[in-house]
Amino acid sequence: MLTGQNTVGYTEQKAAVNNIRFQNIKILVDKIANADAILVGAAAGMSAACGYNFFYQNDEIFEKYLGEFGRKYGYRGAFNGFYYRYPSPEAHWAFLARMGYMEYECETGKPYYDLMELIKDRNYHIMTTNQDFQFTRVVPDEKLSAIQGDSRYFQCSRRCHDEIYYNKEMIYAMNDTIDENLCIPSEMIPRCPKCGAEMEPWVRGYTFLEGKKYKDEYRKINEFLEENKEKKILFLELGVGRMTPMFIQEPFWNLTYSLPQAYYITINPKDAILPQALSGKGISIKEDIASVLRDAVILVRSETEEK
Repeated sequence: MLTGQNTVGYTEQKAAVNNIRFQNIKILVDKIANADAILVGAAAGMSAACGYNFFYQNDEIFEKYLGEFGRKYGYRGAFNGFYYRYPSPEAHWAFLARMGYMEYECETGKPYYDLMELIKDRNYHIMTTNQDFQFTRVVPDEKLSAIQGDSRYFQCSRRCHDEIYYNKEMIYAMNDTIDENLCIPSEMIPRCPKCGAEMEPWVRGYTFLEGKKYKDEYRKINEFLEENKEKKILFLELGVGRMTPMFIQEPFWNLTYSLPQAYYITINPKDAILPQALSGKGISIKEDIASVLRDAVILVRSETEEK
């Protein structure tokens, strides 16, 4: 049992933590409002903040769509399912079809809408390593760069030509044919219209097609940076972990350090890292992304009502 003295100490400590949290959210809101440009970098933690943990865990959504695959083959999470060595192409494509169907059926989570409410009237661009196309429902294509691929597309597994193919109709058709053995008919396997090889999702892997579409994603980022490098630019990092820091986190650090008016904010419940060299040009918010964005929206609305 807590003593009266300990209770007071705990209350004071909690108040101090809440005050720091509020100050961080206030800085976030102010930096967004005063930035001339905002480059958002979002990774897996952004979708996890929506409660979508099916990539790495057997959460409720995984169980709904992929649970029977996980039980049959003994893996956890869609990530492991994606790289599992299935006994046949028909079994492999049954999983890909069901996973794709799951991604199409999952609505975009609220943190994405909260982020867009915060930056919708600003000069912004978004880059993401996420392949679940959550952003595509709330962000115009010209303001979005999917730098590690996009599950809505298939490519030739042999990379025999530089074209990717929108796959929603194929995904739904394959999903409808999955049988009790968790396979699809051989004739349903998507094949390249040029060489006849199997298609595969256009996502980062050993045969990932770094062609016209891939280069265009980086073109949009580079043009945004070139146009805004001398302005007050905010680098806002959301949910970037330590698995692939080279795609968003490390470039954001380097750009913040080198650009004269840059500022860096990272929000992540586990990996919110602020290098010492950026101690005067950024903050780390080690909090749940969903609650931080929600509270930032509430703060903006309250400030707007007061004006």
